[in-house]
Amino acid sequence: MLTARERIERQKASPSLIRLHRALSRLKSTVTMMNTGAHPDDEQSGMLAFFRLGLGMRVIVACSTRGEGGQNSLGPERLGVLGMMRSREMEEAARALDCDVHWLGHGPEDAVHDFGFSKDGDQTFTRWGEQRTVERLVRAYRSERPDIVIPTFLDVPGQHGHHRAMTRAAETAIRLAADPEAFPEHFAEGMSPWQVAKYYLPAWSGGGDTYDDEVPPPDATVFVEASGREPATGAEYDRIGEWSRYYHASQGMGYWRDRVKDSWPLHLLLAEDGAKAEKSVLDGLPASLADLSSSKDLSYEVAQALKAAATAIDRAITAFPNADAIVAALTEAAIQIDTARKGASPTFLELHGHRLDRKTREIDAALIEAAGIFDRATLLPSTLSPGETGTLTIDLAPGADGRSIKVEPVLPTAVSAKADTTAGNRRTFSVSAAGDAAYSRLYAPAWSALAGNGEAHVLVTASFGDHVAHAIFDLEEPFALLPASSVTIEPEAIVVPLDGSRREWPIKPTVSGRQAPVSLGLAGGWSLSQTSAGQVLRAPENIEAGLTTIVPEVGGRPALRLTPISYSHIGRVTHRQPETLRLLALDLTLPEGAVVGYVGAGADRVGLWLSRMGLDVTELDAKALAGDLSRYTTIVIGIFAFGIRKDLAAATEKLHRFVEDGGHLVTLYHRPTDGWDPLATPPRKLEIGSPSLRWRVTDPNAEVTVLAPDHVLLKGPNAIGPQDWSGWDKERGLYFAARWDDAYQPLVSMHDVNEQPLLGAIVSAPVGKGRHTHTSLVLHHQLDKLVPGAFRLMANLVQPA
Repeated sequence: MLTARERIERQKASPSLIRLHRALSRLKSTVTMMNTGAHPDDEQSGMLAFFRLGLGMRVIVACSTRGEGGQNSLGPERLGVLGMMRSREMEEAARALDCDVHWLGHGPEDAVHDFGFSKDGDQTFTRWGEQRTVERLVRAYRSERPDIVIPTFLDVPGQHGHHRAMTRAAETAIRLAADPEAFPEHFAEGMSPWQVAKYYLPAWSGGGDTYDDEVPPPDATVFVEASGREPATGAEYDRIGEWSRYYHASQGMGYWRDRVKDSWPLHLLLAEDGAKAEKSVLDGLPASLADLSSSKDLSYEVAQALKAAATAIDRAITAFPNADAIVAALTEAAIQIDTARKGASPTFLELHGHRLDRKTREIDAALIEAAGIFDRATLLPSTLSPGETGTLTIDLAPGADGRSIKVEPVLPTAVSAKADTTAGNRRTFSVSAAGDAAYSRLYAPAWSALAGNGEAHVLVTASFGDHVAHAIFDLEEPFALLPASSVTIEPEAIVVPLDGSRREWPIKPTVSGRQAPVSLGLAGGWSLSQTSAGQVLRAPENIEAGLTTIVPEVGGRPALRLTPISYSHIGRVTHRQPETLRLLALDLTLPEGAVVGYVGAGADRVGLWLSRMGLDVTELDAKALAGDLSRYTTIVIGIFAFGIRKDLAAATEKLHRFVEDGGHLVTLYHRPTDGWDPLATPPRKLEIGSPSLRWRVTDPNAEVTVLAPDHVLLKGPNAIGPQDWSGWDKERGLYFAARWDDAYQPLVSMHDVNEQPLLGAIVSAPVGKGRHTHTSLVLHHQLDKLVPGAFRLMANLVQPA
């Protein structure tokens, strides 16, 4: 349930007059445009803000992945959990633009997923499947029927391979979407061929801090000029774009620029009529109901009805904020559109029926908003398990008084609602989930600015004279069906030394929700005993190297772990995944006398893994960092930490003294933007490469050349050999060091195919009595993936200087 403060914040952020103004601005255009990208945050937000809020177009963001392979500047969420988090960020970003989202991929288990980074489209398609990706875009074109498609990035060398693949697929799908022979299975689902009228390429470079387009962008054939400001807020359109990007907080998005963009150059690559010369992206398109009235095959009566509807919409927009005048005008517009639809020819409806349907939905939403009928819908609790019940409360606003209003819950299969009470403008329903109800899907296929999102919502029907309006409203918090019993095992993974130096580990299975017994189903000589302190897992006498995965059961079914995600910018959702206990047995020797201080920023779990390895580790908060550091032999700085922790940035000189006095400072990768000053942050000059695409190795199996085999960090306590570089996941490293002081020695070299060797994966320098080591390897990810070589290398890196 939302707290009082959360409810107040939401109400403040969405005043009724802003909602009404935007509901009316939707009615100006009958054009739909789609912006394609590969990840949440790829959308060209400022331009989309102008298309939607300035020109009134319907705007759709078509996104191929959930961003589950990316990084997280806010917290520990990774992989599927991060994908759910970034999906919610994309939805809230879309809300700020009042646009829709169409997802092509559905999380890490789907073939079309974010697997990190690739440098060309072919590499991406080996994972996604080019035919699969194109089919999903054809489906998007046929179901959403965009008139205009614009990818955000170019398919050129130096650009992210995911972007390149998506742009290539977006162009390929244009022809196939219009082909009646292509993907005939779509037609059995009610779709029909669709011809996208215009396909533009961005006439700007996608280069910058991250990417480095090797060829210049195409010449501009038209410019999108976003002059002026949005009337409702008084903000520039590009500024509203940054309001939207603010919700991509896990990616560090949302900037305040002194000067905002007001022009975007585009290159018209494909046009249905073959024309290339144009003054506006709207040239030649049916941009309004008035334009539609000039279509062929229309009777005089239908044409007049469309003109009348357009005139009525203009009156409604002009009447803002006079609610009564708006309602009267929109009621007439709805009736005229209905008249046009009934009298239009099948040919007209095949081409333009979706525009009339959409306009009716938008008019209905504006009518109910103008009339002030709906307040909120709240389900308590917001999540149910099979067999459980809850209470849905729907509060109508004073505009509902005296009107014929019908309120209906729309619920998933096997969930039912029974009307309980009606008291004034409050309606309550008892909601019940059947005992065999399926759990909610983790990743919704779409998000709509007109609501109807999530597993449950509310349909409101209201009469306006001879017109009956229907509008959908989302619940205050997303509804989800979750397991009655979930299990969390701590720790969820154990590092087992082959030398038998440790044979017992306390474990704690915790059942949340309905209590039920947990069984681990141990095999291979592993055993579990109960002590006064709790359960203890014991290794067999003969430990074999490798990974053992134990799947616990609860109540006789495979256990599921529920991970709550809660941030102020996206609210609360819950991720669901199978729970496992992983046991990694490996040949691991810890450095003698190592006492480690770990400075994390919430973006990795390296400190936790160091502790699980058996090292003496202390997490250094601001107070500890300001105290005596001399007790530590080694201090490890987590990824992004200099950019996130102000106390760490303030302690830079103190860390330098720590090194000079004999300490070992180990810094994990940082972006150039993470507060990393090449001359001030490290003890000696160390510059991170930019754009980052040129300074990363994306192939996890890329050959590694050892440059200093006798270096102390590679010789012991674990002798790092070829086996330690095998089995890596996703990539080798990123944000490699590019230039450094002569004191630093590069230890290894690696590169992607057909590229020059990069030497900045691990560099180390003696400084005073101590040492500074910087690594750009994705060790934090390899530790999470239980890659044996990462543990052995990490043990070496944290040895005393």
